[in-house]
Amino acid sequence: MATKLLLIRHGSTDWNVLQRYCGFVDIALNKRGRAQARRLHRRLKDETVHKVYSSDRKRAIETAGIIFKGYDIEEVPDLREMHFGIFEGLTYKQIMKKFPDTYKKWIDNPFETVIPSGESLDILRKRVTKALKKIILKHPGQTVAVVCHGGVISTFINHILKSNDFWKHIPQSASLTILELKDKKIKINLLNDVSHLSGIKIDAVKFKKN
Repeated sequence: MATKLLLIRHGSTDWNVLQRYCGFVDIALNKRGRAQARRLHRRLKDETVHKVYSSDRKRAIETAGIIFKGYDIEEVPDLREMHFGIFEGLTYKQIMKKFPDTYKKWIDNPFETVIPSGESLDILRKRVTKALKKIILKHPGQTVAVVCHGGVISTFINHILKSNDFWKHIPQSASLTILELKDKKIKINLLNDVSHLSGIKIDAVKFKKN
């Protein structure tokens, strides 16, 4: 039997709306984020889910609690978002003003750029891949949900595809990505799906000034 992994990005926060880097900072959901999570709850209410895991940040825990109400949710610190170092707490415009050279390098080549005082994408990839593989191996033939962050999901998708396109694979808030592991091979069945959010505004994903 195949093991199914439901990868869910947390719902919207006020910092997402402001295009502010969250990283390790512990930000809660906003009203829109809670509405998004309720929509995904309705979508998944008939899905058999054997175990739910979450990043230990409020925005992920709250999202998981709404979608999987009544489940025992296990928090995994290694599923946190990337630590963005000197970018944390700043908006994209503030970063472009304060650290233009570093920001341009980060945008143009994120896998080769380490933000001062932050994590590299290689470090993020290693901790995320280790955590998710451990979860998958614990639940052979079962369906497992993991609620985490955009950078976490993008990093794992890049790992599966053996690619380095970090920006392309960052999912929307409260999106659903479905992976299937069978015969030691991982297949992407659904990527960054937000069809359940019809009628709810989706935060813009913007990384550089046009």
